[in-house]
Amino acid sequence: MLAASVSGWAQTAPDATDKTLGTVVIKEKTAGTNAKATLRATETSIGKGNQALRDIPQSVTVMTERLIDDRNMDDFREVLRTTAGVTFQAGETGEEDVRLRGFSLGLAGDIYTDGLRDGALYERDTFNNDRVEVLKGSASMLFGKGSTGGVVNQVNKQPFLMDQHEVNYTLGTGKENRLTGDFNFKTGEESALRINALVHEADNYGATSSKRGIAPTYRWGIGTRDEFSVGLYHLEIKGTPNYNHPWFIKDGVIVPTLPAKNYYGFDSDHLNTSATYGTLSHTHRFDHDSQLTTRVRHGRYERDLWASVIRFGQTNRAATTINNLSPDTIVTRSPKGRIGISDTTQLQSDYTSSFSAWGKKHDLIAGVDYYQEDAKRANNFAGSASSLTTTVGTPNNGASRTDTRGAAPFNTFDARNLGLYVQDTMALTSTLKLIGGLRYDDFKASYQTSAGVNHESADGLWSPRLGAVFQPDENSAYYASFGTSFNTSGDTYQFSPGSPSAKDANTGPEKSRNIEFGSKFELFEKRASLGVALFHSEKYNERNTDPDTASEQNLLSGKRHATGMEFNLAGRITPKWEIFYNHTWIPSAKIDESNVALNAAGTGAQVKGDRSAITPKHSASLWTTYQVLPALRLGGGLTYRGKQNPEGARHVQADSFTTVDAMAEYTFSDSTSLKMNITNLTDKLYADSLYRGFYIPGAARSVQLTLKTLF
Repeated sequence: MLAASVSGWAQTAPDATDKTLGTVVIKEKTAGTNAKATLRATETSIGKGNQALRDIPQSVTVMTERLIDDRNMDDFREVLRTTAGVTFQAGETGEEDVRLRGFSLGLAGDIYTDGLRDGALYERDTFNNDRVEVLKGSASMLFGKGSTGGVVNQVNKQPFLMDQHEVNYTLGTGKENRLTGDFNFKTGEESALRINALVHEADNYGATSSKRGIAPTYRWGIGTRDEFSVGLYHLEIKGTPNYNHPWFIKDGVIVPTLPAKNYYGFDSDHLNTSATYGTLSHTHRFDHDSQLTTRVRHGRYERDLWASVIRFGQTNRAATTINNLSPDTIVTRSPKGRIGISDTTQLQSDYTSSFSAWGKKHDLIAGVDYYQEDAKRANNFAGSASSLTTTVGTPNNGASRTDTRGAAPFNTFDARNLGLYVQDTMALTSTLKLIGGLRYDDFKASYQTSAGVNHESADGLWSPRLGAVFQPDENSAYYASFGTSFNTSGDTYQFSPGSPSAKDANTGPEKSRNIEFGSKFELFEKRASLGVALFHSEKYNERNTDPDTASEQNLLSGKRHATGMEFNLAGRITPKWEIFYNHTWIPSAKIDESNVALNAAGTGAQVKGDRSAITPKHSASLWTTYQVLPALRLGGGLTYRGKQNPEGARHVQADSFTTVDAMAEYTFSDSTSLKMNITNLTDKLYADSLYRGFYIPGAARSVQLTLKTLF
């Protein structure tokens, strides 16, 4: 397949017989248009190649560009927060551990961009996203290691054959000024250039954010036998981290107290991240039903965190409690820091074909992918402590500390993975399709500590996928599926002596499986799509400490599961009324086997029989708009998350919460509109991301005005 793709690069300009494949161009234009015009998606690229959502035997939630723009979800984390089933563990070194259906995405290791694994270190922005796709359930056959709870795929904007430009300016609370530009130039009969750019500045009561982004992509041979694209992406974000808030516990429930907008760190604290990568893509179309797409990407991702851990000091020589908390309460600031750098090279080649054989229609996808990552981490790189304190009543007091950290004591991690996969969807009858797929991964990693201690890991794993889809008519589909996933010990990026991760070097991969039954319907004269699914996800050999040789190794003796239902509704109920609703219900999420012992106080890490941490029973997101007048559109939304325990603190619980958003958009002409967004309308104070000793509050109320111009 690679040889065929490379040979296509060397071809001369196509002759008349190689000209436009009309259906391909039509699909390309339609996909690009719908992302801006509707909350409903009917196709996705998350399953390798473009597929109809009704043909995928798993739950898929698609956040279109229309939804992202309507809710002003500029920060990629806001997209995830308004996706049902997604929760967050606040990382001890400033990185959030994203959970999907209660299973970790591996410090964002299961986040992709255009089907290629994205860097895990940087803060993301949506300025170049056409849509965000979330595939829920095990998916190692498609993506390789990870993907226990699912994967998230960011789809970048692509050039199209039309001159069309859009500029947005946002003025918001917290001194927010945001300017984005989306410029698409038709440069020839079959070529186009698209440039997306971002400038963003904010100072929200001392928590600053400065963003610069640029993403040019040139595409040529659009719709012809050989299509190419080359793109660059650079995003740099500098800010001050609101790292954590200390908690109080009342009747076993976390009580948030400090206002979400308050910043208690030093002015010198910072969280600086960047991502820079280039992508070369080639698609060779053998005919209307067969094509080979090859992508090559190389990039660098960096993260430099220097933050302050906020804790309450003594008040009148007594420990601070919720009863004696006052504006005069002392706040201490302990240093926490890290530096991470990753250089990645990836190659992916996917072949898709529709053909008839043995009297049956087949849709084949097959491919090979390879990635090489060279990573450096200094996970606890904080420098010396400072005695400078502040008080609850004086946030953002202007104090600074000198950066005395010096050179980072890097641990290095080098990993490479080669994956081969094939999947066939066979139409057994005109209404019944059977799906079978298999993937093999060869994974190798080496790790060296800053002290020169070396570890190595190597694994070879098979990942099957089975499914059946019954489509009695064009408005309904019913499916059943089975898939697996695995997590290698190298996912942790560290095998440090003296830490639990040191034992991972002697431990094989964790394995998981997902069983799902569901149905998908077209409603309201095909203006809306509804999906309902019942799932059972199980990690059946989770890493646990060996009680007999705890200092040397882990055992694959743990087991946990999550069983529940998924609901997705998106589209137009009437020509004026549009809705997006996503709901995950997990009534059963349990640690079935564990070597972790219950301590005398009943505190500490979760034990056998406990509900899995950071797994609420219900999480849901609703967004709806109505065209009240020809020029006026109103919208509103709710985001709900049920009660949940932090990881490592089984004795406490974060309360459930609901946030309310509102939007009003007035259209002056076909080219100009003004939109107002109010996020967290009631200024709800809640624990959003959790850790065993602190929480990160959800964002305070904000108001934004956005002027959009098309030309």
